[in-house]
Amino acid sequence: MIRVLLVDDQSMVRTGFRTILESEDGITVVGEAENGQVAIDRALDLAPDVICMDVQMPVMDGLEATAEIVRRGAAGAVLMLTTFDRDDFLFQALAAGASGFLLKTAEAEQLIEAVTALAGGDGLLSPEVTRRVIERSVRSPETTTATAPALELLTDRELEVLHLVAAGLSNAEIAGTLFVGEATVKTHVSNLLTKLDIRDRIHVVIFAYENGIVEK
Repeated sequence: MIRVLLVDDQSMVRTGFRTILESEDGITVVGEAENGQVAIDRALDLAPDVICMDVQMPVMDGLEATAEIVRRGAAGAVLMLTTFDRDDFLFQALAAGASGFLLKTAEAEQLIEAVTALAGGDGLLSPEVTRRVIERSVRSPETTTATAPALELLTDRELEVLHLVAAGLSNAEIAGTLFVGEATVKTHVSNLLTKLDIRDRIHVVIFAYENGIVEK
């Protein structure tokens, strides 16, 4: 059962999200919060698998709350939800540690798919958004090298998987490319996330471009 925490300052929005998510077998909403400050406490208390987090809220916004939730090591991958398709929200959300970014205008099925993906350890961005993330990395004159030595911890196969993840391949596609089982790929992905101290696949892509693993 996927446990979800809903964070939004509008009760009607939370009710709508609850209705959508709980219509799907295997998903349950374990709590709600009306602002980021409450969300931090609920995340620590309830240990949800996924936190659906609004960006703009009173008291504490979703960006600040996400950063604090990640800093405290609370359970739950954060899916940022916003009405506004703005690059500043996107990049701030990723910097804060969010694992996915979805517009509130998305279809109900897309919300369910996003929650399921994050619960399974995958990050989620639309192809268009992923392209913007990559373009931002390409335009940046600087690269991040502080964590690059961690690459030496990877095995040859894990490094190979890193390249394929950065290229946007799914676990199933990587399994087909390497002629191994999907469970084996999941193990490799989990190992490289741990060794690189990266939260999810989205940040693997960012890491790969910032460190020159994938050509810009």
